[in-house]
Amino acid sequence: MNIETVTEFYADPTFTVFKLPKWRAYFYKFLSVKLWGNLPSIFQRKISALYSQVYESRLSAYLIRPYVDFFYEDELYLEKFIPPNGKMNYDNFQDFFTRQFKERPVNSSNTVWPCEGLLCDNGKIKSISSANIKGDIREVDTIFGLENGSIPAEYHFTNVFLHNKNYHRIHAPITGTITRIQHIPGDLIVLRPWIYKENQSLPAFRNERYNIDITDTAGKVWYLSIVGGPAVGTIELPNNIRINEKINKLDELAVFHLGSTCCMASPLAPRFHEKDCFVEVGCTY
Repeated sequence: MNIETVTEFYADPTFTVFKLPKWRAYFYKFLSVKLWGNLPSIFQRKISALYSQVYESRLSAYLIRPYVDFFYEDELYLEKFIPPNGKMNYDNFQDFFTRQFKERPVNSSNTVWPCEGLLCDNGKIKSISSANIKGDIREVDTIFGLENGSIPAEYHFTNVFLHNKNYHRIHAPITGTITRIQHIPGDLIVLRPWIYKENQSLPAFRNERYNIDITDTAGKVWYLSIVGGPAVGTIELPNNIRINEKINKLDELAVFHLGSTCCMASPLAPRFHEKDCFVEVGCTY
């Protein structure tokens, strides 16, 4: 693998792309979109909040070590992180989900990946499929809370799915200025991209999300959409994430509680990564 594609920080740059039979994918999609997805959003959030309480209990802390042993080959994986919010220990499994870097990855490139996970969608804005949301046809611009045609057609769209095992903080892909922050209430349908055969980014069109625009030093806007899913009780933004705030590459933008996905529309295409590959925070975009 080209050394530009990954940082030296990681020991386990892997992700399994599940190959589901079509009938199973359609069945899971039916459960997610037609059954769960037709519940009022307030019920989805209440049920998700109850579910997340399991991972916030003291007993759940005992799951961390077996979980790490199962998913990571590196025996010192946890040594690269610290518990969140200045804690000395991981008090529960949610603390592990929201772990922080002990030291951030270092990369001299001007553009980096903002998160870790599976690159499940990748292409020019004009080639990304629209989505039918309860009879409403939505173009990719609506993921970012914008009217159709707001994002240049030659911009590049990427969607990174964060599995439960992945690091769950989102970082700035560039140095620049925050020019827009938007919260869009919505549903919390299942995020797993392999169950949406026709459009892996379907959840991003309809789920609750935060949109953050960053204008880089060349005056180009980078659009990020931070998307929640079932059991994602909270998406938190640091206190310094405000409109007109200057931000440096790899500064933290947001943290998820449990699973998530992150979409981005940018003036550049990824140089080293293609659809269905693993990307890492801080590696060259």
